[in-house]
Amino acid sequence: MEVAVIKYNAGNVQSVLYALERLGANAVLTDDFERISKADKVIFPGQGEASTAMRYLKEKKLDLLIPELKQPFFGVCLGQQLLCEHSEENDTPCLGVFPVKVKRFQPASVNEFKVPHVGWNSITNYQSPLLEGLQEESFVYYVHSFYCELSEYTIASTNYVLDFAALMQKDNFYTMQAHPEKSGLVGERILKNFLSL
Repeated sequence: MEVAVIKYNAGNVQSVLYALERLGANAVLTDDFERISKADKVIFPGQGEASTAMRYLKEKKLDLLIPELKQPFFGVCLGQQLLCEHSEENDTPCLGVFPVKVKRFQPASVNEFKVPHVGWNSITNYQSPLLEGLQEESFVYYVHSFYCELSEYTIASTNYVLDFAALMQKDNFYTMQAHPEKSGLVGERILKNFLSL
């Protein structure tokens, strides 16, 4: 089984590759259209800025490929946000796999909630094989200033300032706002569940 990890000049890719290696997956970092098309599974990682990332995807024509993929696909952090239709981060049109908007946290008081949201927080309301074997309200690690709104595609939620989509699913597309590769045994289990799909 080959896992294609999409290269698009986003951060934290190396830690994703290490996490997959620990799970025994044959993972390759690539922006090659053909290789991604033929991979058994695809992971879309990310830390970075939406408009820059979308520009790179368009240069490589990956903006046309990604929505058409049929194999299990896992978008992480910025990778989750870019699968939505629009991000408030630099007013960026995204890939449109999920008809969901990405918004910036707007806390009423900076003393109560700091942005970006950094640290451990719990996920609730599980509804997916991706979360099999996890206890309700397991903790995962976040680093983000923007969030995906709740929708019919939300398979787990987190509360920070408001309830937002912690994980989403539509057909073969699965996503997670937190970083599984930084979320200890919980994140490892989510990655393992994805590799087993």
